Amino acid sequence: MTFSCTESSCPQFTFDIFGQKLIYAHRFGTLLRLQRAQPACHSGWMLYSLLRPLIFRFDAESAHRLSIGALGLMPSLPCFTDKVLASRVAGLDFPNPVGLAPGYDKNAEIAAPAFGLGFGSVELGTVTPLPQAGNPKPRLFRLVEDRAVINRMGFNNDGREKVAERLSKLDLSKLPGRIGINIGANKDSVDRIADYVAAIQRLGLLADYVTVNISSPNTPGLRALQDKAALDDLLGKVVAAAPEGRPVFLKVAPDLEPADVADICQSVLEHRVAALIVSNTTITRPPLKSHHREESGGLSGAPLRDLAHQRLIDFRRASGGKIPLIGVGGIANADDAYARIRAGASLVQLYSALVYEGPSLADTINRGLARRLKRDGFSSVTDAVGVDVPL
Repeated sequence: MTFSCTESSCPQFTFDIFGQKLIYAHRFGTLLRLQRAQPACHSGWMLYSLLRPLIFRFDAESAHRLSIGALGLMPSLPCFTDKVLASRVAGLDFPNPVGLAPGYDKNAEIAAPAFGLGFGSVELGTVTPLPQAGNPKPRLFRLVEDRAVINRMGFNNDGREKVAERLSKLDLSKLPGRIGINIGANKDSVDRIADYVAAIQRLGLLADYVTVNISSPNTPGLRALQDKAALDDLLGKVVAAAPEGRPVFLKVAPDLEPADVADICQSVLEHRVAALIVSNTTITRPPLKSHHREESGGLSGAPLRDLAHQRLIDFRRASGGKIPLIGVGGIANADDAYARIRAGASLVQLYSALVYEGPSLADTINRGLARRLKRDGFSSVTDAVGVDVPL
């Protein structure tokens, strides 16, 4: 890794990562990729701990764009596989239980390369029917001391048509894992349920599953769709509009009361939703150390772990184990992932932890999960699901 400053006062950075040399410049607050240099002579991951201080010099959103650009250039690298990690959930086969959560690749820019990080599934989005810019910047904040992130992005995305164009170039049958597409409603929509219907009709056949996101705290009024009557109306229309054979998942917030959990389970079972993703970011604020702790938006990362874990347990008990659950929130290592699986999650997803742990995290977690499953005498990850929360 090298650093230089040209006469034009445009700092240039050469990142030797992912087995490639990538040259970037930072000018006027914008990150620009200048060129792709020759492949590095060594292979494997560069120690992320060496690169992170430089990445953290950029604001969080610019650093995110940098990572998207780097991943798009990443060569195909072998990742850890073990048959003990394979499972079948909602009628779909997953090579391992660790998925990339939506929010990282909002616009299907690096859907296929993301599997090179070791993920068994990649969920894209959130995608709305029409393009929208999202909320004003700054809107993404690292809480380094808390190993957390606060975002108020506001469903910024290129819209369903542009995303559909990119997805149409993928052959789902040739990918090493599953592609999901997370859909939402436009902020200024006069009929949000119609937005979800339009999105699933356009995108449903271009992914292995579709997730209905009604739990973002950054679109005013969106979480009201979690209320029983509104949810029944939404799910009835969305499931009916889904292409035949495409499972529909539902993503919920962690900030729910027991009655809400029971109502959501009832609606999910009545409308044959294939799985529940628990959970999105939280609007609550546990004690935090970072100077960004007062920023508005959804909190993710380490401070969300216990709340998300408990909410997963609540949904397992309320559903009687009849609904496949996907655990999200605060998962940063193999112990976190294994605990979530033992609490009832058939799959897990992560995103915020990548900021602090680096791009090898999914592969590291999969290796750790395989060791723990074998140590505890499980022949497959499915056998471990829910063992700590008997029904």
